[in-house]
Amino acid sequence: MKSASPRGCAHGFAVGLLLAACVVDVLYAGSDGTSVLPTASPVWPTLAVLLVGLAAVLWPDGRRPEWLTPQVRTAVPALASALYTAGSLLAGAENMFGPGEAVILLCLLFIAVRHCPPRWAVICGVLDAVALLLLPVRYTRSVAGDAQAFMLVGLVLIGIFAGLAVYLRTMDYRRTLAVSETRRAERVAIAADLHDFVAHHVTGILVQTQMARMMAQTQPQELDPVLSGIERAATEALASMRRTVGVLRDTGDEAADRRPVGDLAGIAELTDGFASPVQQVTLRRDAAVSDDLPHEVQAAAFRVVQEALTNIRRHAADASHIEVRLRDDAGRLEVSVADDGRGGTQLPAAAHGGGFGLVGLKERVTALGGELHAGPRGGAGWEVRAEFPVGKS
Repeated sequence: MKSASPRGCAHGFAVGLLLAACVVDVLYAGSDGTSVLPTASPVWPTLAVLLVGLAAVLWPDGRRPEWLTPQVRTAVPALASALYTAGSLLAGAENMFGPGEAVILLCLLFIAVRHCPPRWAVICGVLDAVALLLLPVRYTRSVAGDAQAFMLVGLVLIGIFAGLAVYLRTMDYRRTLAVSETRRAERVAIAADLHDFVAHHVTGILVQTQMARMMAQTQPQELDPVLSGIERAATEALASMRRTVGVLRDTGDEAADRRPVGDLAGIAELTDGFASPVQQVTLRRDAAVSDDLPHEVQAAAFRVVQEALTNIRRHAADASHIEVRLRDDAGRLEVSVADDGRGGTQLPAAAHGGGFGLVGLKERVTALGGELHAGPRGGAGWEVRAEFPVGKS
C-alpha cells in the first residue's frame, strides 16, 4: 500500500478546509432563523456561485479541457460573484456572505496573477479583487460603516496573495531565463564541437586525397588502404554532423544526453583513424590512468588530442611518427601529443584554419583547473601537453 506524501496530505487538508468554509457559506445564506437546515431562498444563488468557484479551483490539471484556460477559470467565478452582489443591491436584500466564497476568490486571484498571460493577469486579478471587496456590500448594502472594515481586511489579504503570486511568478521567470541561458551556452559549445569534429575529419580527407593522387602514379597497388581511410573519415564526418545538428535542433531535456563528446576510450579510435601508410601513431597509456575520471576531464583530454592531430595534418604533414601519451602525474592527468615534423605541408592556405583552435582549447582546459602548453620540442617537431586535476566527481 502506497503511503501518502506530506504534500498530498497538505493538499487534502486544504481542500477539506475549503469545502468546510463553503458549507458555512451555504448555512449562512439559507438560514431563516426557524430551522437548522438552509431553507431560505438566497441559498440557491449562493450555492451556484460556490460551485462555479470550486470547479475553477479544484478541477484536476490532467482532466481540465482546453477551453478552461486560467483566464476563464479566474474571470467567470469573479463575474458570477459580482453579478450576485449587484443583484442583491438591486433587489434591496441583505444576503449573508461567508468565508468560503472569500477564500475561493483569493485562490483565483493567486492563480490569475501567477499563471495568466501578463495582460490577462492584470484584468483577471482586478476582477477577483473587486469581487472580493464587494462581498460586504451584499450584506450591508453600503460601502460605509462595517463594510469598510471588511474591505480593509480584504485589501490586506489581496496584497498578501497577490504579492506571493508575483514572487513565485518572478522566480519562475528567472528559472526559465537560467535554463534558457544554460541551453544557449550548451548549444554554443555543441557548435564548437561540430567545428572540431568536422575540421579534424575533413582535414584528414584532404591530406589522404593528396596522398592518393601521389600514390596513383608511383604505387597504385597500395591505394586501397588510403581510399579506405578517406571513406572512413568521410563517414565519421557525416555521422558527427548528423548527431550534432540533431542535438542543435532538439530543445528537449534529452538533447544533452546525445552530445557528441569523446572520452579516454575514444582517443584510441582517434589515433587508429589518424594513422596512415606514411605516418605512424603510437598511443602510450599508463596503467595508472583510470577510466573513472570525471566526464568533462575525459572530454577535454579527447579534444586536446583531436586538436593536436588536426594541427599536425595542417602544419606538419611531413611528420612520420606521432606519439600520444596519457599519464598519471602525481594525481593529475597529463595528455601529450608530440610529432617529429619540420613544418612541411602542402595544404591550401584556406585549409590552415584561423589559428584559434589552441586558444579555444586553452579556455576549455583552464576552465577545468588545468594547464595547456604548446611549443617546439628539442631537436625537431612540436608538442602539445595538457594537465588536468583528476579529483573524482
